[in-house]
Amino acid sequence: MASNDTGTTLWSSRFAFYLSAVGAAVGLGSIWRFPYLVGSSGGSAFIFVFVLACLLIATPLLTAEFAIGRKSRRSPPQAAGVVAQASGLSTRWNAIGVLGTLATFMIMSYYTVIAGWVLAYTWKVGTGALEGLERPEVASLWREFLSRPWEIGAWHLTFIVLVAFISARGVGRGIETANRIRAPALLILLLILVVYSLATGDVKNGLAFAFAPNFGAITPQVVLAAIGQAFFATGVGMAMMLAYGSYVERGTSLLRCALIIVGSILLVSLLATLMIFPLVFAYGMNPAQGTELVFEVLPTLFAEMPGGRVIGSLFFLLLIFAALTPSLAGIEPLVAWLEQRRGCSRPMAAVIACGASWLLGIGSVLSFNLWSGWRPLGAIPVFAHSTFFDVMDYVSSNVLLPIGALLISVFVGWRVSRTIVVEQLEETTPTGRRIVVWLLRYVCPAALAIILATAIA
Repeated sequence: MASNDTGTTLWSSRFAFYLSAVGAAVGLGSIWRFPYLVGSSGGSAFIFVFVLACLLIATPLLTAEFAIGRKSRRSPPQAAGVVAQASGLSTRWNAIGVLGTLATFMIMSYYTVIAGWVLAYTWKVGTGALEGLERPEVASLWREFLSRPWEIGAWHLTFIVLVAFISARGVGRGIETANRIRAPALLILLLILVVYSLATGDVKNGLAFAFAPNFGAITPQVVLAAIGQAFFATGVGMAMMLAYGSYVERGTSLLRCALIIVGSILLVSLLATLMIFPLVFAYGMNPAQGTELVFEVLPTLFAEMPGGRVIGSLFFLLLIFAALTPSLAGIEPLVAWLEQRRGCSRPMAAVIACGASWLLGIGSVLSFNLWSGWRPLGAIPVFAHSTFFDVMDYVSSNVLLPIGALLISVFVGWRVSRTIVVEQLEETTPTGRRIVVWLLRYVCPAALAIILATAIA
């Protein structure tokens, strides 16, 4: 960890920034969510649109968030207001960081619940709880697990405590160190599992499903799902990159970092696809199984395959590493705000942020058992069948994030002083700056407006 002449905390090096930014983005969205969306959304058609969305929408938005954060050197809820004032605009643009912080807080409340599931299944697979079980028994084990709120809650709390401990150590000793350990560990585990899958799985059918051109399967639903996944995977609109951008030194190319993030997400997402689909086809499973793919379908494979206990343990250990650093990034906007605006020490801010996330997450824990029949917003047609967990996911991912991202694209593309934009993108070529601004002005608002119209309709 370093600081500039004003005392602002900075990353210790550009490499630490790149590693931490990639660690914030590459998580369960790439390894768990991406494969099941590929399976349920047209295979290669989804992948094609996802790649375009990452390059043309997520990349300029990530660059814009970094620029706001670095220019302001403030916590996300204050960042856009500082930049707005420097451009002669109203501080009401702080709505960008406020919405992002709120959305991320909501997402972390259930994301850490899912991470708790991963911890639980790492233990179950590692201790041999799935060995010798038939397919119906593996599915029954998953349903029984979800029906026990105390068990889910305990694993959720365990993961939250781990996040709080690391975050309390600060940017340098906590977040940077975690990313230095996590990055190589995740890549090594992922490559081991990919090699195993390609050596033992049905490579022909698995790769054909995921990568054979199938442009006829591109539908409006597939396009929206792919753009939504690009947002979820990259963390666009979540205020994480506003926080991380505020720790970036001058001389670091923000566009290059955005491209590194997108490239890393594409690499890990495609490796996850190579890891999962050959195995799914080899054992005659349904690739369009949805969210159950990781906790029901794959554990069934691990119970049946030779050496499944070892392979399954490695897989869920991989998911733990995938969940950890995005969770650290997810609570960082609130931690930074508590430090800067409320004068909390770093450890106290981490405990408060994680504690609040844990409390809100209890609602998601109960959504799968005691509250499974409760529809908190049932009077609204779009939420007629939605549990508390579903409402949190829909509102944060489909409403708050797109609104925040739309504000970012308008703010940086149209309203911020051109002098500030050039200053923050001075490490980028003039052509690169023009492309980023053009995408922020025209492509991003159009895509985001369509997503919002669909979500609200």
